[in-house]
Amino acid sequence: MQKTRDFHLRSIDDRDTFWRAEAERIHWETPFEQVLDFSRPPFARWFVGGQTNLCYNAVDRWVPQQGDQPALIWVSTEVDKEVVYTRRQLYDEVNAVASMLREQGVGRGDRVLLYMPMVPEAVFTMLACARLGAVHSVVFGGFASVNLAQRIDDATPKVIVSSDAGSRAGKVVPYKPLLDKALSLCAHPPGSVIVLDRGLAPCERQPGRDLDYADLRQRHEGSQVPVQWLESSEPSYILYTSGTTGKPKGVQRDVGGYAVALASSMEYLFDGKPGDTYFCTSDIGCVVGHSYIVYGPLIGGQATILYEGTPVRPDGAILWSLVERFGVNTLFSAPTAVRVLKRQAPELLSRHDLSSLRAVYLAGEPLDEPTAQWISQGLGKPIIDNYWQTESGWPILSAQPGVERVPTRFGSPSFPVYGFDARIVSERTGEDLGPGEKGVVALAPPLPPGAMSTIWGDDERFVQTYFTSIPGRQLYSTFDWGRVDEDGYWFILGRTDDVINVAGHRLGTREIEESINSHTAIAECAVVGVADALKGQVAMAFAVLKNPESAESPERARTLEGDIMRVVEDQLGAVARPARIRFVSALPKTRSGKVLRRAIVAVCEGRDPGDLTTIEDPSSLEQIKDSLQ
Repeated sequence: MQKTRDFHLRSIDDRDTFWRAEAERIHWETPFEQVLDFSRPPFARWFVGGQTNLCYNAVDRWVPQQGDQPALIWVSTEVDKEVVYTRRQLYDEVNAVASMLREQGVGRGDRVLLYMPMVPEAVFTMLACARLGAVHSVVFGGFASVNLAQRIDDATPKVIVSSDAGSRAGKVVPYKPLLDKALSLCAHPPGSVIVLDRGLAPCERQPGRDLDYADLRQRHEGSQVPVQWLESSEPSYILYTSGTTGKPKGVQRDVGGYAVALASSMEYLFDGKPGDTYFCTSDIGCVVGHSYIVYGPLIGGQATILYEGTPVRPDGAILWSLVERFGVNTLFSAPTAVRVLKRQAPELLSRHDLSSLRAVYLAGEPLDEPTAQWISQGLGKPIIDNYWQTESGWPILSAQPGVERVPTRFGSPSFPVYGFDARIVSERTGEDLGPGEKGVVALAPPLPPGAMSTIWGDDERFVQTYFTSIPGRQLYSTFDWGRVDEDGYWFILGRTDDVINVAGHRLGTREIEESINSHTAIAECAVVGVADALKGQVAMAFAVLKNPESAESPERARTLEGDIMRVVEDQLGAVARPARIRFVSALPKTRSGKVLRRAIVAVCEGRDPGDLTTIEDPSSLEQIKDSLQ
């Protein structure tokens, strides 16, 4: 553990030397003059004056030595297709799309918005934007029209690239009607829309605006588009995340810092090397997909798997089947996917040869200890929990086996990652807290390479949102509670707004969830605070069972509920007992796996749940409503 601590300390105390060495991992067309410019806190500019390009580092640089090796492996269990693109084929596709975009007037600094499913053409387009020096903004496919329109107006793209439809769990989701409606609501619609027609849904075209991807691709076959070299701090992409106001919050990322951070993480965090195969089950519409489906593995000289499908279709062994078939070395998924698998037959975990797999990484929401133990025992592989945000761009907390192999602890994302000056601070005084004390997880600026540069078009909002909530100090707030144990392992205790006040007692919903999840009958659960006339708030729990038959009758449900209540009382005390534990077959979640707690609260309090554009399965919220009857 000492080696990891020393490595982290060096990245903080001697940033110039540390990051100058790491910057050698990527190609610089023009060397940088200064490692860090922090003359205008909290804004940080990394590798000042250096010129580089994300596409060149991800694609061109590897063609001479890996030209005929797999680079992008697309597997769709939704449409039963697979395509493997070599490095050279990836280079050809990216150049063709770059030529297509250039013909539409896209150049350095212009924005291109993607509203795409998990298809290779989406990856080609992202890389083509990077090649041209354009700024891409990927919005989850199927996102609602009103919200999509807001993002279009904020980014003002010159071109939108979309598709007729996506597919989820065998159900076609038409995209083009949603996009057309969004464009009708826009104040700043783009000049052209490129549409990939997959033949999944009817697709009306607007003459003079809508262009066919296949026609353009054929016309630009064999095109060569020169790389646009960008100064390190120029924007590479915008990724929208939830905000507290109606205006979208566009996280802006740079070029050089992001490339260096990802290149280093492929070795230090994922213990990888060129020629490996990396499988991230996320979506390109979220930060994990940007960093570890597209840019990270390709910059690191690894093949990457792009998967369109669910963890349980055609069966609960599909992920392990792909690991075996493609010799996957690193799997990156989400706790929510593992919780889904907990409801499948346990023997599916051992059906396939997983000898190529070094470790499984999980992130996206807190990983509870029972889920971590279940998957660890089932696979016999290291399970590495890591914690980060859209804003950070790559993990803030994680084990770092490429630095030092240190035992992990279930429920803990281990230690601060090099470059991140992480602290636990008091929300009341701003002071650093000691071991075992609960406080806000904060980062002392400058934020490291790869972290957000600012909010797109709104520097003031960047400062006000992230750097003003800690009293007396200009620290970046993650808005998460955490603590560090005596041995230096970190634990995330939930969002700072996920605290409920029951008759004067402040309770963290995450802690109650951990307790409920420790019961052997539970696959996963969500706990929310609901308004109560007598106590101010009460905790309400909704749990998914591993075996629904254990609560098939009202009598069995009441018995099981009582058993779980006793577990909570034993672990946390009587005050932490939920008012009720209700059993459902699924929790309402976004496509990236986050539980829609605010929507659950609204339903419990008889209010309109509001915007549900990101919900994966609307019927899951109906189940919550029905369970309250």
